[in-house]
Amino acid sequence: MYKRTILSAALLAATMGLNAQKPMKAPVGGKAISDELIGIFFEDISSSADGGLYAELIQNGSFEFNPTERDGWGPGTAWRQIRPGHSLGYLEPRMDNGIHPNNPTYMRLHIERAKQYYDYNGWTGYGIQNDGFSGISVRDGKKYTFSAFFRNVDGGAKQIRIALVEPQGWGKDPKLLSEATIKVDSKSWQKYEAELTTNEYCQKAALQILVLNTGTLDVDMVSLMPQDTYKGHGMRTDLAEALAELQPKFMRFPGGCVVHGGGDGFWNTYRWKTTIGPKEQRKQLKNTWGYHQSMGLGYYEYFQFCEDLNMEPLPILPCGVSCQGTNGGWGMKNQAQDVVPMSEMDEWVAEAIDLIEWANGDPATNKWAKMRADAGHPKPFNLKYLGLGNEERISPEFAERFKYIYERVTKAHPEIVIVGTAGPGSHPGNPDLENGWKLAEELGMPIIDEHYYEPHDYFLKSRQYDKYPRDRKTKVYLGEYAAKDKKLIDALAEGLYLLHVERNGDVVAMTSYAPLFAKKDATNWNPDLIYFDNQRTYLTCSYYVQQMFGQSSGQYYYGDCVKFEGDAADVIQPMEDVRYGQSVVLNVKKRQVYVKLCNATAEPKTANIDLSRFKGIKKVALQTVLAGQANDENNYESQPIFPRSTPVKAQKKFSLQLKPYSMVMLQYQL
Repeated sequence: MYKRTILSAALLAATMGLNAQKPMKAPVGGKAISDELIGIFFEDISSSADGGLYAELIQNGSFEFNPTERDGWGPGTAWRQIRPGHSLGYLEPRMDNGIHPNNPTYMRLHIERAKQYYDYNGWTGYGIQNDGFSGISVRDGKKYTFSAFFRNVDGGAKQIRIALVEPQGWGKDPKLLSEATIKVDSKSWQKYEAELTTNEYCQKAALQILVLNTGTLDVDMVSLMPQDTYKGHGMRTDLAEALAELQPKFMRFPGGCVVHGGGDGFWNTYRWKTTIGPKEQRKQLKNTWGYHQSMGLGYYEYFQFCEDLNMEPLPILPCGVSCQGTNGGWGMKNQAQDVVPMSEMDEWVAEAIDLIEWANGDPATNKWAKMRADAGHPKPFNLKYLGLGNEERISPEFAERFKYIYERVTKAHPEIVIVGTAGPGSHPGNPDLENGWKLAEELGMPIIDEHYYEPHDYFLKSRQYDKYPRDRKTKVYLGEYAAKDKKLIDALAEGLYLLHVERNGDVVAMTSYAPLFAKKDATNWNPDLIYFDNQRTYLTCSYYVQQMFGQSSGQYYYGDCVKFEGDAADVIQPMEDVRYGQSVVLNVKKRQVYVKLCNATAEPKTANIDLSRFKGIKKVALQTVLAGQANDENNYESQPIFPRSTPVKAQKKFSLQLKPYSMVMLQYQL
């Protein structure tokens, strides 16, 4: 399914002869707009990180799971004792003398017997097995790197068999897929590695660690990573490629409600400093969505991924105010918002300033920048944006703390563009939106983050940004939005709304659909942009609409190039409560013109297109069509909706009939 999007890009290059072009001057009649309108928002919800984008295949490899995260969880979650043949022993979770205070829990293996008797000549050894995230998916001929920290507590050197296997059921030796042997003789913690090459495809593999000698052995930080990850930086390739094909201009991370502790309070606030450095020294954390965050995907990896996809990083930091939804607080009068004392706010200010210096500073003069360099990135990440707060209620207490941190960060780093928040439910009449904008205007804030999720009728009808004042200094970032289903009509509603956003690209600087990912059988929220399991992805109708807009970014908007039959001459669609629309965008850097047309009605629509103002249009254009029935949707079993791209003769003046429930994009080279 995913290969169709790759073919579209290849077809574009082949038919339009794309190569490096000198920037051009925009023809008259255009309006300057943001060329960063389409980005992505990554939050670790629905197992988006561990078991998802982060390619680690072992679950609870650090033995840090605990009942705070989920009832019944503990160090042994996702592990099982194995003792093939006549082997004997027992497991003992411990927290004394661990690898690092941030990672205190480890597993001690007491091996009492590890041998065969006359009636058995199969596998032997005593140890543990991990089934990954509902099974470990491995592919034929692929290489995987096993690593773990071991400590030989007593007895002679330990021979340890590391085996990737396909379990065959109780009482049967597993089917061997790959194996290696490690000799452990160190009396202190030491990291050991081995390379495993699989000999066949298996959806439900498991990793076994079998000690072949008697004695006592400690183990921690067990890992199994595919060597084939996106650009070698630890991200699952197919998921990363799906994001790359969106051509996003920025990524907001790590949340979302994850930022300020969600439903759990300040103790569970996401603190970026505990997510960098060696992975065995990172502080793991309960996820506010009810599972565990290993922090294998931490701030260093987020920034590296932004660089790999040519996205601007947009980290979001807490600012001393909790989520008002803490422990059912959404239903309380005025909501349950906690704040830190003003006497403690300097800690939160330092958190922001230190992050900027970690990302952009000189390793020779700054200790945080040196940590970045020591991790493997001596050059700065060139951080441009920094978000403070995530949809907190804009109470007087919030305003006081936000102003405190905003003024100090801006004074220390005036070059950084601060993104504020407008609270939840960013519609006119909402007190949080009004108070958020009041604070933004008082501070001269560059960008404010608005959020809303609505049924598709809202996006079909509303044109919220047509009514926004044009003279505000503060721009809009629509940081979280989506129609509340994943049918084609929902995607077209979002597309129609984005056409109106492009028309208002002088007011709206950035947008990002949310949530981004959801794993099968581990989904906290619906709908989502991309669904996946351990083997595959499926891309929603909304994904393909986002892709069209991501691939057609530009610096100028032209509203008068397309007229729909039956409309008055001065009408620029989509107007309020009209279910069809258009936009024409010019990218002067790429010398490309994009015409996007959306028909979210049950009847055909005719668009009359005039591109005469664009000189030097090449002979071949690329036409991409997304169409179907209103209630069509993609799922794990079937993906009927996907874009179809074909080369067409480029015309400057022509009519085009749009099918019912369709979106069309035409791409021209100048």
